[in-house]
Amino acid sequence: MDDDLFISRTALAARLGHAGAPWILDVRRPERFDASTHRVAGALRTLPPDDADREVIVYCVHGHEVSQRAARELRAAGRRAWALEGGIDGGEPGVDGSAFIGRVRAEPLPVLRQRRDLGVSGEAPSRWITRERPRIDRIACPWLVRRFIDPLAEFHFAPTAEVLARAQALGAVAFDIPGAPITHVGERCSFDALIDAFGLQLPALDRLATIVRGADTDRLDLDPVSAGLLAVSLGLARLHEGDDHALLAAGVPVYDALYAWCAAEQRRDNETHTWRPA
Repeated sequence: MDDDLFISRTALAARLGHAGAPWILDVRRPERFDASTHRVAGALRTLPPDDADREVIVYCVHGHEVSQRAARELRAAGRRAWALEGGIDGGEPGVDGSAFIGRVRAEPLPVLRQRRDLGVSGEAPSRWITRERPRIDRIACPWLVRRFIDPLAEFHFAPTAEVLARAQALGAVAFDIPGAPITHVGERCSFDALIDAFGLQLPALDRLATIVRGADTDRLDLDPVSAGLLAVSLGLARLHEGDDHALLAAGVPVYDALYAWCAAEQRRDNETHTWRPA
């Protein structure tokens, strides 16, 4: 086995959650893809044509010939490509050894629930729409979608009274508005609802969700970082007043940074800061 061709589940998970994350390519045969209830977080069925410098991680069901061949073909074309070790199922009993399967499956794999009913297929960009003048939830949700659900997703903003009608006209998913498929439920905000809808399970996302919930629902006691997120969000809104897409573009890196911080907190390797020279 060509060990250099493979990437582990742990290494894949560590590469997610920021602008330079690799493309994740699902190369399962159509019948296996269509029958599946899950796919790897952020996975596409076809690579975008205009980002040849970005890494590519490909996966099939068991990590055998389909993904290995795809990874080798991408490398032959000059791409930096790897096959996911064990595929989405974590190896194949009766073909792969039990020790290999046990080791691979012991590593958490970030997967999401297939939600074609929400327009997320991995085959075409999904569309989403929400209220204009976003602040926290309506920036956090697009970040989550583009980093873990659909990196090619399109986002639209509209006056509150027009969101649901325009969602129907555009074939878009409405969010963060009463009556939308993704919205507040009780004390939980739309960011929570989105995580739940797609079944995303990453410890760093859980911490980030608490921070977002505290900032979005005026419960700054939920997490000490919530107050900082609220302050930065309101400051960005002032800087980009009247241009929701510019505000979204400016806000997304804030969540990249927060997610990186949350992930480091989970690994217990965050740095501390003091004014004193080392």
